[in-house]
Amino acid sequence: MKKFKLALITAMAMCSSLAFSTVAFAGHHEEGEMLPATVVDIAVAAEATSTLVAAVKAAGLVDVLSGEGPFTVLAPTNAAFAKLPEGALEGLLADPEALAGVLKAHVVAGKVMAAAVLAADKVETLNGTYAVVVADGQVSIAGANVIATDLMASNGVVHLIDTVILPE
Repeated sequence: MKKFKLALITAMAMCSSLAFSTVAFAGHHEEGEMLPATVVDIAVAAEATSTLVAAVKAAGLVDVLSGEGPFTVLAPTNAAFAKLPEGALEGLLADPEALAGVLKAHVVAGKVMAAAVLAADKVETLNGTYAVVVADGQVSIAGANVIATDLMASNGVVHLIDTVILPE
């Protein structure tokens, strides 16, 4: 448990270094307090998720993810998209239906905080069920390491991941 707490603190420190203008949303909020941004707004505000934002736009999912929710978004960073095989991202951007399928593998219906993910053995996304593994204080989902957690939005929560999840 100590290792997880250290990993969680490290992840939160990494989050702040990603220049999130919305980092204040990750703090404690009183019940009923209105948060000023959606999960899409959080991604738009972060330079580290600009590729994800372009993909969400190309797939036509901005309105859906800006809706009431709640949503939990496992948000791949730009570095995660860069790890895809050459031409894969361009191919997905050219095929909105396939791209939407990939992006839905990063969205969980409901608001799932990091503590709940830690206690789970699997996460059910809109496009598949993926194993949650905790090893040496590092949490991974479908092979993607969680690098920042609990970025709060008015319609859910965002967790940053270091790998794009590809549906099986």
